[in-house]
Amino acid sequence: MDGEYEIKKAYASILDSDFERAIDWFEQAVQLDPDNADYHYKLSITYARSNRLGKAIEHARRALRLRPDDETYRFHVDTLESKRLVQEAEKHLDGTERAHLSVALLKDAIALDPLSSEAYLLLAAAYGELREYGPAVQAAKEALKLDPNSPEASRMADEYRLKWKAYLQP
Repeated sequence: MDGEYEIKKAYASILDSDFERAIDWFEQAVQLDPDNADYHYKLSITYARSNRLGKAIEHARRALRLRPDDETYRFHVDTLESKRLVQEAEKHLDGTERAHLSVALLKDAIALDPLSSEAYLLLAAAYGELREYGPAVQAAKEALKLDPNSPEASRMADEYRLKWKAYLQP
């Protein structure tokens, strides 16, 4: 067996919005053909959609190891790693000095996924916590470029612009 039947069943489960069952089917396909990068990739996507980031990253990395020149797999790993870094950075935004760590994590996340408006929003918040209003405004503006209709990005850009002006006045 090569796993094709299981893949078809997984897609049928997705069409039925039964993502846990789809994961089960994809897992079975991977067990039948563990060196099939595409199966790991598909399983990773389904894990990611089910908010199981750790498992999604595990299978995305496996797919990339099996086919290291595949740009789709590389992009997928980078996007998932970026999400992981964003989640980690968010934990450090708690009003303590750990906002510096958030800034570093978010810069890494943005390097992996420069289209992550969430990373830019959190970066603006981290800079805001550090009272570094110039970079906070820039990060909020980047988020607005990516998502022009974001009320949060617009609010943050305005808020940090005002704080920056107040900070610069003698």
